[in-house]
Amino acid sequence: MSKKAAVLLILILYLLINLMLGIRASRKSAKENADKGFLANYFAGSRSMGGLVLAMTLVATYTSASSFLGGPGLASSYGMSWSWVAGVQIGATFLTLGVLGKKFAMIARRTNSVTINDYLRARYDSPAVVIICGIAMVVFFITQMIAQFIGGATLMQTVTGLPYWAGLILFGTVVIIYTSVGGFKAVVTTDTIQGIVMTIGTFLLLFFVIRSAGGMENIISSLDAGNPGWDLMGKGEYGAELPAMRPGALISFWVLVGIAVLGLPQTAVRCMGFKDTESMHKAMIYGTVVIGILMIGMHLAGTLAYPLLPEEGLASTDQVIPYVVMEYMPAWAAGFFLAAPLAAVMSTIDSLLILASATIIKDIYVHYIKKVPFDVKEAAKPEYKSAYDNVPKFSFALTACIGIIGCLLALNPPDVIVWINLFAFGGLEATFFWPLIGGLYWKKGNSKACLASVITGLAVFIFFNRVKILPLGIHEIIVGLIVSGIVYFAVGAICNEEPDAEMIKKCF
Repeated sequence: MSKKAAVLLILILYLLINLMLGIRASRKSAKENADKGFLANYFAGSRSMGGLVLAMTLVATYTSASSFLGGPGLASSYGMSWSWVAGVQIGATFLTLGVLGKKFAMIARRTNSVTINDYLRARYDSPAVVIICGIAMVVFFITQMIAQFIGGATLMQTVTGLPYWAGLILFGTVVIIYTSVGGFKAVVTTDTIQGIVMTIGTFLLLFFVIRSAGGMENIISSLDAGNPGWDLMGKGEYGAELPAMRPGALISFWVLVGIAVLGLPQTAVRCMGFKDTESMHKAMIYGTVVIGILMIGMHLAGTLAYPLLPEEGLASTDQVIPYVVMEYMPAWAAGFFLAAPLAAVMSTIDSLLILASATIIKDIYVHYIKKVPFDVKEAAKPEYKSAYDNVPKFSFALTACIGIIGCLLALNPPDVIVWINLFAFGGLEATFFWPLIGGLYWKKGNSKACLASVITGLAVFIFFNRVKILPLGIHEIIVGLIVSGIVYFAVGAICNEEPDAEMIKKCF
């Protein structure tokens, strides 16, 4: 059996194992928690995550194709300087759970919230907030999914020789099936497996890169000769200065993938699903350690891989890691490692898929089309029972449809995954950062402040993303967050509405 065939077999087996375990976990959860209803099981996993599962699902959701392919590929060209950008993500799990975790979980239980828009509805009591935020979420989720589908298909193409479209169909089919059928429980179960695979895979890659290049002394000599400044401020391909190392750009990236991740709905929603406070505290430690290993290890491996690359270069930096793996690792190790970026891609897509589906089905269809009351006791009355009859079928079908749309849009891919991913990150953060943070910690935040902040943040972010006139390499997310923050607090203060007593009781 050839090496490519062996690696392809390992990857197919890995995909099938995830498919089977995800569906099995979902069915078990649905049986054990039948009394909690389809929506709570499918979209929130009945709030049963322990510390390890919570940590791994957060890490797996943060890490993506750019963490294993795009970022390390750029590090092979720009050297360790690119790690300065990636390193800020190490504290993402700790920050998310520390700022949002306990408070968000308590409010979600009091308000019976299953999705982020459930929380926004309870906090701001505005259909406009729910609908506008829901539309923005679905659009940017699909954008981010495109980057992940590209990553998965590129990986399958590079390491197996399959055509790009065939790799996309193989990879996309498995992810869409187990997410559509399994729901939230399938997602967090497979995320745990994927987090473990990613960690082991990182150590394997580092070991074989160092061994294949003849040890650290030889690697450093080669880097000093061929990529001067690799250890601090590499010049990158063709001697070009690294744009991300300009002061404004560096600060921007630290905000974009650091502080502002508090506004990512796909990670914030995880704060609704853990079992207890002890689980949250354990997850803060486990998650920080694991994401530290992944970010430092993968970008270090990318930097050290420079001497192993062909002199004629590669078509894209996204192909650096797959090339090194296939050329310098034995089949068993290559197959296991390549399951790691595949895991990162899968875990991001499944999280986005389930939340996009929840946004449309629960936040818009159930409450605004079927007119089911938000109050749980009211919604449980017999006259609303028929409204839920087709929800399971719709949820499965819609999740699959959104996944298929993402696949189709990925058929004609751009070159670098990192930039697509960061655009989607920025759009989500510009939409949700202040509604979430302001809503949790400022009682005067109201629906007018939330709407003004969301619309302004999105408009400013998209405008500067298209026009590109900001100085010093400043990213548009900086301006978007500053303007939307000013608007949120200014409108909230000017309106000075008396907060609803019931909302204060539930949310504060």
